[in-house]
This record gives sequence, C-alpha cells and structure tokens, in this order.
Amino acid sequence: MTRTIADLGKALRRRETSARQLTEDALRDAKDPTFNAFALVDEAGAREAAARADRELAEGGDRGPLHGIPVAVKDIIDMAGLPTTCGSATSFGTTASRDAEVVTRLRDHGAVIIGKTTLHEFAYGSTGDRSVHGPSRNPHDPSRISGGSSGGSAVAVASGVVPLSLGTDTVGSVRGPAALCGAVGFKPAFDAVPSSGVYALAPSLDHVGLFAWSVEDVLLGYAALADTAPDPLSRDPRSLTVGWVRASDFATVDPRIEELTSALLARAGFTPSRVDGFPGWDRDMFDVVTTLQSREAFEVHRHHLDADLDLIDPEVLARLEHGGRVSAADHAAAAEAREELRATVRELLGTHDLLALPTVPIVAPPIGTRSVRVDGTELEVRSALLSLTSPWNLTGDPAISVPAGLLDGLPTAVQLVAAPGNEHLLFAAALALQAAR
Repeated sequence: MTRTIADLGKALRRRETSARQLTEDALRDAKDPTFNAFALVDEAGAREAAARADRELAEGGDRGPLHGIPVAVKDIIDMAGLPTTCGSATSFGTTASRDAEVVTRLRDHGAVIIGKTTLHEFAYGSTGDRSVHGPSRNPHDPSRISGGSSGGSAVAVASGVVPLSLGTDTVGSVRGPAALCGAVGFKPAFDAVPSSGVYALAPSLDHVGLFAWSVEDVLLGYAALADTAPDPLSRDPRSLTVGWVRASDFATVDPRIEELTSALLARAGFTPSRVDGFPGWDRDMFDVVTTLQSREAFEVHRHHLDADLDLIDPEVLARLEHGGRVSAADHAAAAEAREELRATVRELLGTHDLLALPTVPIVAPPIGTRSVRVDGTELEVRSALLSLTSPWNLTGDPAISVPAGLLDGLPTAVQLVAAPGNEHLLFAAALALQAAR
C-alpha cells in the first residue's frame, strides 16, 4: 500500500475501492512474518471499523482524509479491549479499559486501526531488536535492524502495510527508525499531541509522533491528532534561512551520509549557513539526555524491578537498574543543563528559520550488532543512533526526518528542526526536500 492517503481517499470516494478492501489487504500484509511489524493484528476491530466507514461514505458522511484509511499504532498506546504489552512479558494479561486520546482522535476521523506494532521492550532501546515479540526487521534487508523503539511502526509504513502509523519518540524513537527504514518520521513539539493513554518511558522527554509514506500524509495525520494544522504553502521554502548543524562536532558521522544529506538540501534550493555545534554550550549531550531518561525510566518501571526481574530482557534490565543509581542531584543538574541548551537553541532558531543535519550517523547495522566501525572509529550502535536526534527531545522542538537516498542499498535521511509554532516552515522545507529527492 504505497499510495498516498490522498490517492487512497480519492479511490474510496470514486468507489474504485472500499475501506473493506483496503483493510483486507492491510490485514493480509500485517500477518506476513517477514518483517515482524505487528505484535497484534486486530482483525475483528478493523473489519468492524471498515464496514462502518464504507456505510458512512455510502450515506454521504465524510469524516475527512483519514476516513476508511488503514493505520497502525505502537503497542505502547492503549486500545480499549486489547492488551498493551509494551513489548514485554511483564505486561501480559493486562487489557486496556479505554482508548488513548490519540486512538480516539484517529477513530473520530474515520481511520481503521489494523493493529498494534512491535517495539523495543518498554520503548527503551534504539535498535528495535529486544522485544518479547521478536525483532522488527528492516524492509530493505530483513537481516538488519529497523531501529527503535518504534521499529514496528516504521516497518509497517516502509513495507507498505499502512500509509500512516503512530509511534513514540523519547530520544529519537520515531525519527531514527524512519531514517533507517526509509519512511518520513515526525516528532511534534512537546505536548503538541496528547499522551494520555500512552505508557510513559521518560515523561519529560516523551513525544507521540507519526510515520508516513510521504510528508503530505504526515501532515494529514498530524492535523487529526493536534489542535492546529500547519499550512506549508504559506511560505516559499526558497526564502527560508537554514542552519546546517555540523553533526561531527558532537557525534561521529559516516561522511558519506553528510554528503548525501547536504546534497539533497542543495538540490532543493537551500543554501544553509554552517552552525558549529551548539555555541557556548559545553556539556556532554548524551550524558545529559541519558541521565534524565535513565532516572525517569527507573521511576516509571521500578515496580517491574520489584516483581518481574526474570521477565525483562537483560539489556533493558541493565538500563533500568542503571537508572536507579542516578541520584536526584544528578537528575537536577541534567535538567538545568537542558534549560541551558533550550536557551542556546532558541537563539539559533531566532536567527535561522530551520536547522538541518543528518537524522542518524550510520545506516542500519545487522540485527544484534552492538558496535560498528565508522570512519576509523568504533561506535556503540545505541548511542550513535540517538546522537543526532536526542538534542531535540531535550529542547522539545518539532523535528522531521525525510529520506535522503540510499547508501550501500540502505536508507539515509536528513532531519529538519524548527521552533514550536513554526511547523509550517518545517513542513514547507520537508516538502521541498521530498520533491528534490
């Protein structure tokens, strides 16, 4: 299902297809084990929603662009009557009593929810290969990671099962998998999309985000979830001032990825000015974000540590136990450093409409790989995948990942960042990049 939501909507309204047919196609593909995108396929619920959508459209009722469109949600988001496993055996036997607010909004817009997607256990990992449901697999090469933690949602879109899916992004869990799998991934500004009914990992960093086949589809999904809908046509993208953040100032990046992403910006007509790191901010970025995330994740999941140690993946367990050793003073110092970074980025976004940089510094490594060599340097995969996305969770700014082309047959991506309230500029530039690609 690699057609856009707009194209599918036209076909529905011309009676060239039906919500039932689209749903049956999506259900069939969702059950294909090749990529393991889904932890749970809701056949009965999806068929009921599709029948309702067809009936309403036949009677002249139209809920908007998502009416009758198959979508998927990460299995950390509550759907009434279904389990929310969070990718963990510790959650088996629990059933959600009500829909998360984002699910309610999808249903209100007529979307047909196919099922719940695979995630890294507790959403606490960037690789997507630690889940009680097994690893989600990259559609470009099933032997490679999807990224995490929202890997299944990225795979569901990139493999063509659905044109739109929801994930969560704490330090890059939407944009990273989108980049590695070749989808568009959007992290809205902090609190722009409601998180009630979404199981937390680190509440001060968590965002609900979207994956789609195209930038236009992300916009349609975002309009259904948020209180406002940005108008990217209100500004000529060629007039935007873009700062190219030199990623190598705070991460080791495959130079070929920097070349691909900067070349896409040039093809789209942008002439970015160079931004050297974060001027005046001399903290260790990854230490700040992991300190905040570790302590908050420990607090959220400490009840599992009391009762379910033997059910938690050892890698995830080690991270949770580390969080218990982060002191309140260390957490407070990291929170103070975050405020300093926010002030620095506010200044940068006061002189630039947008900031641009690669989304991730490497292509997808094989499943289970925990270190890779890049440009002569040995990198831990987890920290590498989060190095260029996590700053924007610290600041809470909206950020979008747009595919930039293939490297050794695997996707790369460029990331754009704007100040809250300037989402229309973000989407204007993302549309220009998509057109240039």
